Amino acid sequence: MITSRPRIVDLSEVEPNVRRGGDLRAMLTPATVGSTSGFMGVAIVQPGDRIAEHYHPYSEEFVYVVCGELEVDLDGVPHPLRPEQGLMIPAHLRHRFRNVGNVEARIVFHLGPLAPRPQLGHVDTEETETVAEVRS
Repeated sequence: MITSRPRIVDLSEVEPNVRRGGDLRAMLTPATVGSTSGFMGVAIVQPGDRIAEHYHPYSEEFVYVVCGELEVDLDGVPHPLRPEQGLMIPAHLRHRFRNVGNVEARIVFHLGPLAPRPQLGHVDTEETETVAEVRS
C-alpha cells in the first residue's frame, strides 16, 4: 500500500538552514513528500566554510560529493572527499565537513532510518558560534 504520492521538489522551494554552517536543504522529508524511512537533501558549502561537528543517534548518513574539495572529520580524523565519491557514516559517529578548496562544494545526503522525533535525530558536538567565525 502506497501512503504517499510521488512529488518533485525543487531546491529553490526549500528554505536554507545555515544554523550549523553551510547551506543545508532537507528536500525530500516526511513533511515535504511523506517519506517514512529517511530523508534526503543537499548541502552547499562555500570555500573556507564548514558544517559543524555532529552525530546522528538513530540514522546512518549516506553522502555523495557532486562538486568541490572537502575534508570530513570522522571522530576527529580528517579524510579527503572529492567529487564522485560516496561515504557512509554509521550512526553515533561524530562528523564535520570542511570545504578546503577554492570553489563551492555540493553534497547530496540521505539519512535513515528516521529518529522517533525530528529533534532527536541530530546532536551537535560543537558550538555554532565557531562556525560563524569561520565565515567572517
